[in-house]
Amino acid sequence: MIEENKNKYVTYWLLLITFLVCLMILVGGLTRLTDSGLSITKWDLFAGIFPPINLKEWNYAFSLYKQIPEYTLVNPTMTLNEFKIIYWWEYIHRLLGRVVGILYLLPMIYFSYKKTLPKKVSLSIYLIFCLICIQGFVGWYMVKSGLSDRTDVSHYRLSTHLTMAFVILILLVWNYLKILYPLNISKEKKLPFYLPVFLVFFILVQISLGALVSGLDGAQIYQTWPLMGENYFPNDSRLTDLLNIQLFDSPSILQFIHRNLAYFIFFIFLTISFLILKNKSYDYLKRNLLLIFIALFLQIFLGILTILSGAQIFLASMHQIGSIFLIILSTMLAYKNSAKS
Repeated sequence: MIEENKNKYVTYWLLLITFLVCLMILVGGLTRLTDSGLSITKWDLFAGIFPPINLKEWNYAFSLYKQIPEYTLVNPTMTLNEFKIIYWWEYIHRLLGRVVGILYLLPMIYFSYKKTLPKKVSLSIYLIFCLICIQGFVGWYMVKSGLSDRTDVSHYRLSTHLTMAFVILILLVWNYLKILYPLNISKEKKLPFYLPVFLVFFILVQISLGALVSGLDGAQIYQTWPLMGENYFPNDSRLTDLLNIQLFDSPSILQFIHRNLAYFIFFIFLTISFLILKNKSYDYLKRNLLLIFIALFLQIFLGILTILSGAQIFLASMHQIGSIFLIILSTMLAYKNSAKS
């Protein structure tokens, strides 16, 4: 139940921002999968709102793109019409970022002025805004890494950018639930707090690893499952490579870790499921459990298809959408286990 009627507008606002962040993650993923992220080589906070509107402006934007290694080494035969396609993906992604920033800032100021922000979430709301601002700079920092001596962005910066987006998403969902269902001290039997939190944490780590794999085009090697080629461990690597810091630059090792972390996450889920299903005191968590099972099963299935297809755009995009649902549902489970049912 909502504590006060005035809080409903705050929850509607948080829901809107949550939806837009999910949309940004989806568009950002498609921008990456279509190799569109370097099509806009400048970052103008205000002037960048307006796209090219005539041939002269399009030719100017294209001329800037022609100066970076991605064009000279990868796309030297690209036409203006082909450039427009990748430009629009990056433009829409940046425009959505601006929309999220404005739609977050203005209502936040209004709710703060009217004192309708619940005190229990006010600090978190301001923190989320700071993270949104930082995320914009991280996005440009990522793009900048591919403008000088690389044909692609840094996979480390790509992973940081995506991970921050999901951290923002988790905080939005948590605070939305915190307004609707206040955390109360309850004698109701609960799971150990760390188990659902571990689930959320390792899913977030898995998402970060997925970005590293994507940034190195790691899904385009070892397009087999359950083995990697003819072996469980990639034959172009050694087990000792797992102890080397350079493992984060190895597409094969990263894909291996990404695969096996998925199995570990499923093990955590099975542990949680066993505890919930064997005790009727946890009945209030069973619906969440079922939804997570469906999302996790589909996510693993989509991950396998993505590997087998060599990261075909539609399947890879669906795999990213699956991660959005999975992190939201897992966050809901963690919160519900913390709050009074």
